[in-house]
Amino acid sequence: MGKKTCLYEKHLESSGKIVDFAGWDMPVNYGSQIEEHNFVRNSAGVFDVSHMTIIDLGGLDAEKYLRYLLANDIAKLTTPGKALYSAMLNHDGYVLDDLIVYRMRDSYRLVVNCATREKDLRWLIQNSDGFRVSIEEKPRLAILAINGPNSISMCCELVSSEDAAKIKKLKYFQGTELREWFVARTGYTGELGLEFIVPVEDAPSLWAELLELDVKPIGLGARDTLRLEAGMNLYGQEMDELTSPLSANMERTIAYDPPNREFIGRAALIAHNELRKAGKIPILVGLTLESRGMLRSGQKVLTERGEGLITSGGFSPTLKHSIALARIPNDSLSCEVELRGVPTAVRIIEPNFVRFGKRVFK
Repeated sequence: MGKKTCLYEKHLESSGKIVDFAGWDMPVNYGSQIEEHNFVRNSAGVFDVSHMTIIDLGGLDAEKYLRYLLANDIAKLTTPGKALYSAMLNHDGYVLDDLIVYRMRDSYRLVVNCATREKDLRWLIQNSDGFRVSIEEKPRLAILAINGPNSISMCCELVSSEDAAKIKKLKYFQGTELREWFVARTGYTGELGLEFIVPVEDAPSLWAELLELDVKPIGLGARDTLRLEAGMNLYGQEMDELTSPLSANMERTIAYDPPNREFIGRAALIAHNELRKAGKIPILVGLTLESRGMLRSGQKVLTERGEGLITSGGFSPTLKHSIALARIPNDSLSCEVELRGVPTAVRIIEPNFVRFGKRVFK
C-alpha cells in the first residue's frame, strides 16, 4: 500500500481505479479515460494533485537564494500572487526538476514533483548555506486542479461574490490568497483552469461541492493525455538529471539577464549552447501520425541526421490520431518511426498540439 492523499476515500466513492504513482495510491481513471479527457476539453474536470510537494521559503535572503537556486529569475515576481515556471538545475546544467514558484505576501511557495520530493528537499537544504532562509515543507496542504472551459465560472459559484470577483480578475500565472486558501490561474492541460491550495481539512468538502456542480473527477490517465496534447513536459520522460533544458524545450525557463546574476548551472548552459550550435545537442519536437498506428514512449526515431527517441506518445482524443514528443538531432527535416516492422513517415512540428480545445499546428 502506498501513501494516500486526503481525497483517497473520495476517489473510492467515485469508483476510481487506484494505481501506484511514485509511491502514492492515485486514481488512473473513474471509468473511461477518453470520456474524462473530452469532458475537460468541453466542460470542467477536477484533479487531485495533492501528492505534489509544497515547500514554503521565507527569511531575509529568500529572494536572493531563489535567484541563485533557479534558472528562471524570481525577481520577475514583482507583486504577491505572481507565479513563474522554472527549471532547477544541477551544476552540470541538467534538470533536477521543473517547478512552479509563487510569490506570497511574505514568502515564496514552490510546488515540485512528488517523485523528486526527497531529492529536491536535499538539494534545497544543501544549497542554502550562507543564506538566511527558512525551508518548510507543507504536508497539511492539498491541491485541487480544476480545468476546462467552464472551470472558472463553476469555481466562482462556490465562493462569495467578493472572492469570485478576485478570481475572475486573475491573469494566467497569477494567484490570490483567500484567507487560508490560495487560488491560482495555473494548470497542466492547455485549458482554462484554477488550482486551489487549501488545508487538507477543507479539501474533501471542496471536492464534493465541485462534483455537485457537475465538475467530473479526472484521473491520472486523462491528465497525461491532456498534458501531452498541450506539449507539456513530464519529469522523468521529457527531462531528467541527464537532460539539458535545451533538449527539453525549456529555454523559456532560463533567464540569462541580468548577466551578473549567478545561478546554479549557468556556466554549463553556456557550454550547452555552443554544443547545440555545433549540432551536438538534440532538441525536443512534436510528432504527428495522421495515418493508422500508435506512437509510444521509447520508440526509436530515424532521421537523416541520426537516431532519436520518443519521450511521450499516444492517441490524442481531441485530434483523433497519434501524437508524440520526441528528442531528435537538431536541424532534422524528416523522420520515420518503425511501426510493426515497417518504417513509417511521421511529421515534425513544434511541441504543441492543442490549446483551449483547438488544434494549433497547420
